[in-house]
Amino acid sequence: MIYTYYIDVTQFEEEALFREKLNLLSPYRQQKIALLKHEKDKNRSLGAGIALDHALETYGLKEREVEYEFGEWGKPALKYHPGIHFSLSHSGDYAICSIGDRPIGNDIERVREGHLKVADRFFTSEELAFLYAVQDEEEITRRMFRIWTMKESFLKVTGKGISLPLRDFTVMVDEETGKIRVRHTFNAMYYHMKEYSEIPGYRVAVCCQESRDVAYSMNPVMLT
Repeated sequence: MIYTYYIDVTQFEEEALFREKLNLLSPYRQQKIALLKHEKDKNRSLGAGIALDHALETYGLKEREVEYEFGEWGKPALKYHPGIHFSLSHSGDYAICSIGDRPIGNDIERVREGHLKVADRFFTSEELAFLYAVQDEEEITRRMFRIWTMKESFLKVTGKGISLPLRDFTVMVDEETGKIRVRHTFNAMYYHMKEYSEIPGYRVAVCCQESRDVAYSMNPVMLT
């Protein structure tokens, strides 16, 4: 099971709540937040930490009790829990955490106009064909962020991040069947992609290594 949790970070604009929840997190996460300059970035990072803390409850763990280790390209992992994988992302007013029993990558993006030059620069010819197969500008923008979040989630699941060129793999979307696959030569693994549109104005994608049927769940984090 791949669980994804999302949290509205605007609630941390209330200083008392921000301090209360910050104190629940590990020194690593607290220091990471302290180094950020802008309040909104601090709120997003805090939200990601709280979402991870909530996700770890499924395994009887707390974020402040775990230790981290980092892969060659900087991807974080839980040092003494190799069977638990997670990925964090944030954008705009939301942060997300995906967690499960296999390598995971996720991404959330706030949909906004004026970013098609990014697609022209980083998308493959097949991705651009999917993007411009429609005429409606809103749908083109929506498709652009669908592909972007899926590409970002693939970069993160590989552990190589931006060191892997975006044009070295292709996200292929079959609108008739709803199936999504990633064509790549990175390794011999097959990757499964899941999209979410539950948060109005945002796109979310979760990518994981697949060795058997994968079930997904997405739920909000409710603070207590």
